[in-house]
Amino acid sequence: MTWHVSEADLRAYARAELAAPMLWSADTHLASCAECRAVLAEVSEPVDLGWERLDAELDAPRPGLFERLLVRLGAADHTARLLAATPVLRRSWLASVVFLLVATVFAVHSSGSPTLFLALAPLLPLAGVAASYGPALDPTYEMAVVSPVHGFRLLMIRTVAVLTAGLVLNGLATLALPSYGLRALAWLLPALALTATALALTPRFGPVLAPSLVGGAWAALIAIADAMADGGSLAPFTAAGQGAAATVAALAAGLLYLVRDRFDVFLRSAA
Repeated sequence: MTWHVSEADLRAYARAELAAPMLWSADTHLASCAECRAVLAEVSEPVDLGWERLDAELDAPRPGLFERLLVRLGAADHTARLLAATPVLRRSWLASVVFLLVATVFAVHSSGSPTLFLALAPLLPLAGVAASYGPALDPTYEMAVVSPVHGFRLLMIRTVAVLTAGLVLNGLATLALPSYGLRALAWLLPALALTATALALTPRFGPVLAPSLVGGAWAALIAIADAMADGGSLAPFTAAGQGAAATVAALAAGLLYLVRDRFDVFLRSAA
């Protein structure tokens, strides 16, 4: 073989700057010429490749404290990333919920009745579920849709995280109302019923509209119960009302299980 690629062309080839048709000739020639391949290895600049890898490493997102904690607890990397990206687990949202609960507790102490707190507390987990998943409010929605996780499982993972945060905050607010005893916990079953119902309706109405409809129905129910209370406890917070809430929660959970396969179709069609 009497022809070889010049060193200047090999340098340009190594930098991906060699233009056609010389590029095609160099590709063909390097496949059969060990001498030119040796020269190419000498003129290539591995330091540049190292800097590129370093730049990519520096630009890679750093996992936060919450994400690292989830990984240490055994969660998969992608699951921890999706959980950490849940909008309602951010400090701004949690701070807003805390402020609202504190204001409500002060209002209860001023009025001498826990009705306002009992009516509001079930709506907070519901609002969290509405804001935790869906293209309208979740900036990581596209990442969630293409994640290697079943849509129903992903929704359940985030829902459990949101419910845990919401129920813990509501529980701490309940501790600030010790004089009402177990009455201060009457929000728990309605909260579970509202959340389960909203999730069961999500494939039909969407992750924002479904909780909005359920929340509106709850507000209407509270208004009607207040008009009919005649100074007594509101119907949803009586023993019969608590039993009805438990029944609704169980039925909604069953319906949610039956429609679990529809979440992937819905979530991808909404992307």
